Amino acid sequence: MDFHQFAEMHGLIVDNLVLDRWVRVPTVDKPRKKNGSYIFDGVSGAVKNWAVHDKAISFKSKEYKADPQAKAKREKQIIDRQEKQTKAKARAIAILNSSVIQSHPYLKKKGFDKGNVWKDALVVPMMIDRKVVGCQLIQADGTKRFLSGQITKGASFTIGKGRDVICEGYATGLSVYRAVCQLGIEAKIHVCFSASNMLEIAKGCKNPIVIADNDPVGIRTAQKIGRYWVSDVDGEDFNDAELRLGKSVCQSLAPLFKSI
Repeated sequence: MDFHQFAEMHGLIVDNLVLDRWVRVPTVDKPRKKNGSYIFDGVSGAVKNWAVHDKAISFKSKEYKADPQAKAKREKQIIDRQEKQTKAKARAIAILNSSVIQSHPYLKKKGFDKGNVWKDALVVPMMIDRKVVGCQLIQADGTKRFLSGQITKGASFTIGKGRDVICEGYATGLSVYRAVCQLGIEAKIHVCFSASNMLEIAKGCKNPIVIADNDPVGIRTAQKIGRYWVSDVDGEDFNDAELRLGKSVCQSLAPLFKSI
């Protein structure tokens, strides 16, 4: 089995193979989004389909031989990555400084109104230790992307203060915050941007409550962390449930906080 076949077996759509760096690509289940990623050096590599994998799946061909330049390549990769992270951080700060608070079609569709908007994109800051490391840009149609080279692992956006609550998406975080306010509960909502990053953010929280998306990865991730809420409708997140059920959905959260 070659790497192309290996990637296809795991649901990735790889048209043009790029070597020596992580590349985001579409998947069979989500062909319009880059919901998969791979890295390959010509001999060994790994793939990850965000819809089904908690971690990357390794690949090594039968012709594998140790690369004598591997150490030097790794050191260069570290330097290059740090330089890209620095540039992405500076760009994110510049974008945030240039953004204006106004209504946005994506927020309106999700039941909200205004947010930070830059060149028609909704801007969500991504922070580590209260410092901006990047941002998520959301288009009117819901397309989401991060800045090239930015840090995403361990980065989050928080709303409020109090009991730690972890969720995946920005709109979900806004809905959860609105719900806990209606319940009169103080909570700090951590928007993690991906299911895998929820595990990373949870490390810094004490007994967090997870608001999970109802998909296989979301549920598995929540189960690893602890107490969680999930919709009874496949594919639905908390924002979807709020749009469907209205204010009554907030009552479904109450038992999680009462049982603490």
